Amino acid sequence: MEIKVNALMLRAADYNENDKILTLLTAENGKITAGAKGVKKAGARLKFAAQPFCFAEYILSKKGDRYTVINASETESFYDLRTDINKFYAASAAVEAASALTYEGDESAEIFYALVKTLSEMCTEGEAQPLIRFLTLALRKSGYGVAAENCAVCGNALLGHDKLRFDMDAGAFTCYDCGGGIGASRVTYNLLRKLDNKSYEEDFITADGEKRALRLLREYFSYKLNIAFKSLSEYIRLI
Repeated sequence: MEIKVNALMLRAADYNENDKILTLLTAENGKITAGAKGVKKAGARLKFAAQPFCFAEYILSKKGDRYTVINASETESFYDLRTDINKFYAASAAVEAASALTYEGDESAEIFYALVKTLSEMCTEGEAQPLIRFLTLALRKSGYGVAAENCAVCGNALLGHDKLRFDMDAGAFTCYDCGGGIGASRVTYNLLRKLDNKSYEEDFITADGEKRALRLLREYFSYKLNIAFKSLSEYIRLI
């Protein structure tokens, strides 16, 4: 049996001398694990299909519950992401998040298309804000939304507050005195509101806001999903 899928290559693990095991993300069927034979050879016809961030139409042969890549037609390589170290790790963080939040056999259209759009944006502009937008969207679609709204405890507006907290259980910001979560900065809160098309304080969109927001999202991911999120940690270290 053969099937055809539009997929983004999330991860490639070495297998045998010249083969790889690919983790592919599709819109309709979530993640698919498929073998790719001979792709480690220098002149392999399907070598491109096992490259980081490859977006392609994959033709898979299915035998039992196992898939093998038998052909592929590249749609977009996102090559620029592999030639800039900052973009590479930002894109890797987006891919790692998508992998953690999707499952085999589950429809993942919104995360899939958002990931493709994010990688495209990273190729043509700065990578930090597209990454933050994707992480917050993927979390929301998976039931772990980050609420940059009024205080989750007392309901008061948080714009104008110098000190805030972020409740990891609720995924929400609170007044500093109301909540018991970790300390969060005013610039993080405002940047997340800006990227979610909400009102924000222009004076508190600062150069270090992106880094602060990414640190908070890394801690939230780790808390909710119990992952180390190594690619995001490396990206934060670089910027």
